[in-house]
Amino acid sequence: MQLGGAPESGNVTDSRGAGGVMALGGGGIVLAILGLIFGVDLGGGGGNQGGGGPKDEKTFVFTKRVLGTTEAVWGDEFPKQYGQKYRAPKLKLFSSQVRTGCGTAPSAVGPFYCPADQTVYIDPTFFNDLEKKLGGSKAEFSQAYVIAHEVGHHVQKLLGYSARVDEARGSSRENDMSVRLELQADYLAGVWANKGQQKFKFIEPGDVESAITSARAIGDDRLQKRSGGFVHPEKFTHGTSAQRVRWFQDGLKTGDASKKKLDYFFSVPSSKDL
Repeated sequence: MQLGGAPESGNVTDSRGAGGVMALGGGGIVLAILGLIFGVDLGGGGGNQGGGGPKDEKTFVFTKRVLGTTEAVWGDEFPKQYGQKYRAPKLKLFSSQVRTGCGTAPSAVGPFYCPADQTVYIDPTFFNDLEKKLGGSKAEFSQAYVIAHEVGHHVQKLLGYSARVDEARGSSRENDMSVRLELQADYLAGVWANKGQQKFKFIEPGDVESAITSARAIGDDRLQKRSGGFVHPEKFTHGTSAQRVRWFQDGLKTGDASKKKLDYFFSVPSSKDL
């Protein structure tokens, strides 16, 4: 991935090494859901309690440039597609655990977006686990795909799609709606890649394949097989490997950020149809 010409976002902070104390705050329900997805006990001190995790300038600059490209892409698309100004999220790098507007989370939950404070949180060591434990890729473009996916959740919040999922919490439709939201975020990551490539020419040979490898590695069916050997579609929250790859590729191919296209994810009878 070539980001030499990309702008550096001013919305990234680096708190790696800060440490903290495990506790669930006012928005803890969001992190509790993440705990269920990733198999982490967020109420009892999951994750490393230490502050470790050295700050390295390369990761910091890389993250600022990736977020900068998302700001450029969505800064153009929002007025054109939705008639509104884009309000960029913040992004915080952390190690071990982090306090957020959604509660305090260990790094074991993986990268996530907190709607309460409109911030993306990432412990960069996740990418080592993605490659070594889950069979994904920690190549730079794969990391950028993950960041773009989380920024996609911010886009969904601004456009009102997240609210549709929130309304289904606690109902029989909760998991189905969650899958729709996650696949839409994969699609939005693909749109970012399409538009970002037009602007910054950052995709190099092998980059797209690395992102597809990671998308395939974190499908619900594959994760369930790795953890217990059985697949339970009724418990899916993010979509199958095939679905995640399909929608990232579709966004990358079409670059279509229109409301009509995004509404499609919530128009089909079931997320199984996506």
